Amino acid sequence: MTTPLLEVHHAEVDPGLVVITLAGKLLLGRESQQVEELVTQCLAQGKKSILFDIAGLTRVDSTGIGRFISSYNKIEEAEGRMGLAGATPHLRECFRATQLDRVFRFYDDVPSARAAMAGGGN
Repeated sequence: MTTPLLEVHHAEVDPGLVVITLAGKLLLGRESQQVEELVTQCLAQGKKSILFDIAGLTRVDSTGIGRFISSYNKIEEAEGRMGLAGATPHLRECFRATQLDRVFRFYDDVPSARAAMAGGGN
């Protein structure tokens, strides 16, 4: 039995706020497609605040970054909010190098993100 490249879990932690937890490698391939599909499902259910817990990500390639961009665009179109929590220094550098750290809202951890997003802050 092989270990999946990417593990994806989600839960509604507050009314309308979904935490999508990603662990492993967010790379080119079918595994990463489920991220965008899950965002689409959440938005269709009226859950417009989506927080990605990325503390467990060990690697992200350009396709993985693209999944966050696509998700952000879908969430913005739905007048929702998106946050990223728990980025390691390496992941923060990936987002900084692409200047997406100016677009996406980063939080140190899930509890601080929940508090900020529940309060309407982004």
